Amino acid sequence: MDIDTLDDLIASKLGVMIYFSGEKCNVCHSLRPKVSELFDKKFPLIDKFFLDAHENIEIATRFQVFSVPTLIVFLDGKEFIREGRNMSIVQLEEKLDRVYKILAS
Repeated sequence: MDIDTLDDLIASKLGVMIYFSGEKCNVCHSLRPKVSELFDKKFPLIDKFFLDAHENIEIATRFQVFSVPTLIVFLDGKEFIREGRNMSIVQLEEKLDRVYKILAS
């Protein structure tokens, strides 16, 4: 994945979620399945991308990701949510739910 492709997807899709992680990050590995399940079940129209921040330095830098895990959700082409290391799945769902329902209808 390159930056131009990602920018095009963000501009053209209802929603895009990017989850930046690291190979040696235990929090990243334990949180990823929960994030994936949440988006699969509750927000299926949001495209999901899971990127290793160390392998995708150019993209991580472009989105100012300096720690992992970092989750960014873009809705209607604009950054809507940015969560870091100590994110709550329940709070993430609450933040997205109402706006997602409006955009998806």
